[in-house]
Amino acid sequence: MQFEKYPFEKLNNLLEGVIPPKDLEVMTLTIGEPQLETPLFIQEELKRRSSLLNKYPKSAGEKILKDAVLGFVKRRFNLSLLDEELILTFGTREALFNFPQFLLSDKRDPVMAFTNPFYQIYEGAAIASGAEVFFLNLTKQNSFKPKMDRKILEKCDLVILNFPNNPTASVLSLDELKEWAKAALEFDFVLLNDECYSEIYDKNPPPSLLEAAALVGNRDFKNILVVNSISKRSSAPGLRSGFIAGDREILKDYLRYRTYVGCASPLPLQYAAAKAWSDEEHVEKNREVYRENFKLAKEILNFPSPSATFYMWLEVGDDLKFTKELYRRKALKVLPGSFLSREKVAKGYVRVALVEKGDRIKEALFRLGDFLKEWA
Repeated sequence: MQFEKYPFEKLNNLLEGVIPPKDLEVMTLTIGEPQLETPLFIQEELKRRSSLLNKYPKSAGEKILKDAVLGFVKRRFNLSLLDEELILTFGTREALFNFPQFLLSDKRDPVMAFTNPFYQIYEGAAIASGAEVFFLNLTKQNSFKPKMDRKILEKCDLVILNFPNNPTASVLSLDELKEWAKAALEFDFVLLNDECYSEIYDKNPPPSLLEAAALVGNRDFKNILVVNSISKRSSAPGLRSGFIAGDREILKDYLRYRTYVGCASPLPLQYAAAKAWSDEEHVEKNREVYRENFKLAKEILNFPSPSATFYMWLEVGDDLKFTKELYRRKALKVLPGSFLSREKVAKGYVRVALVEKGDRIKEALFRLGDFLKEWA
């Protein structure tokens, strides 16, 4: 199998030999990793449960965590899922990589489609599955929302959406998700939405594909799945707590498959994650930090606040040159859109992750603003 280099490896190669100013601290705005402290009550529960490291975790996970996640789905999306309609995962990256392989393993000449630009795990899963790939291109012309192409959808076995979207920060409305939910039944493909940024929003909570499916009468979620994670929501990516939910007929066999994969989460992490999934107060505090960050971005850069995620998707022209010169002059690292897409769809953009807070993010934005004036 021939996998592409990961975007951050490409970035390291791009910046090799570029020397930033010695009087400026290097600031990294490339990775979608929250820099806010994991709430103390989560840390304390992890410590309190450390004695459980002497036990093997179950592949299916602990009931206390399953109940906490089901409770989150009920509170957030007003959906009472059956136990067999949700599987706990070790974050979502592993599921996004191995679920397509599981699903497509018995398909002859499998076909996948996914949004472009994209989280590179989608592409890796397609390569590992031996799947033909069609891109659902997200461009300024279509408001960074995927167009339905009947000729493509008729061929697909699996379609992966990612809304709220990384990196463009676009959001699909409930009505738009309903159209996709109907298409999954009409063309008989499995539709999976990666909803890992659903809890990082400004004013209006983004809808879930599960909500859309229920509203179009698909209450068994046939052909419909979502994944979500605690990483952004609770500033706790190290807990590796996620889930996949939806079509129980698909998930029944996927759960058995997972017993062979060996991705069970350690028990102390599960108990800490259960505390995090059960609490909403700390999540709102995190959202408020990101709101303040985008208020600063509006004041300093005149950049409009996205309705979800913590990304700025900046159109800059030559994204590779921009990235090198920004690092050379202002000691700021951002991620070129060229590294996040294929077919040059995101060429000319950079992704800026506003994951710092307070004076640090303010300084980063002032540096970026100064450079943008020079760049123009």
